[in-house]
Amino acid sequence: MTTADDTSALWLRRYHPADAGAVRLVCFPHAGGSASFYHPVSARFAPAAEVLSLQYPGRQDRRKEPCVEDLGRLADLVAEQLLALDGRPTVFFGHSMGAALAFETAWRLEQKDAGPLTVIASGRRGPSTTRSEEVHLRDDDGIVAEMKRLNGTAAGVLGDEEILRMALPALRGDYRAIETYSCPPDRTVRCGITVLTGDGDPLTTVEEAERWRDHTEGPFRLRVFTGGHFFLTQHLTAVNGEIADALGLARSAPAS
Repeated sequence: MTTADDTSALWLRRYHPADAGAVRLVCFPHAGGSASFYHPVSARFAPAAEVLSLQYPGRQDRRKEPCVEDLGRLADLVAEQLLALDGRPTVFFGHSMGAALAFETAWRLEQKDAGPLTVIASGRRGPSTTRSEEVHLRDDDGIVAEMKRLNGTAAGVLGDEEILRMALPALRGDYRAIETYSCPPDRTVRCGITVLTGDGDPLTTVEEAERWRDHTEGPFRLRVFTGGHFFLTQHLTAVNGEIADALGLARSAPAS
């Protein structure tokens, strides 16, 4: 029998212990990404923050589970897990697909007065800004070519046929989820949104990143970095600084 605690452990990974009463940081991986991508973030901010990294179905130790290929459904499932937690002040950080998922999860939680204080959206255009994208319809070689274009996967993984073969179903499923995602133009969250983007990102122009402003009723901030889609690996200290600032504000907020 699967208990609620078992289910939580599947979805929410805690790599380091947190102090009693610590604020919470929830990290949303990119397409094809896994919870372990944020292990260094956990190491940086624990124990002053409880860092939770999401593990989506279909990858690593969840690779035998089917991917969730609808972003709205995935947001429903993530929100269900987060609603079971205590109401401490929380910050969301999501990169690429994870940014859109963090926004949708925040919107769902706000309907129950349980939303985060801030969403940090990295490497993703505004939720209702659309492009025609069909990477999920490509063959395996086409998906690999996209991975190389974005430089989001270590060269060693791209050269390891066995590891790559295991990763491709999750990549295809995630691409289907994000490329078929549609957000109503009037959908907004009450929390603040901080947007981080690379000036050379082939998936997001600075103008498209600016469109996040239309989706928040709270404070909005846009910061542009040099680099492409995975600019955050080049600017780790500065990105961590943005997270630290958001967590600092969260510490001054009352728990719900």
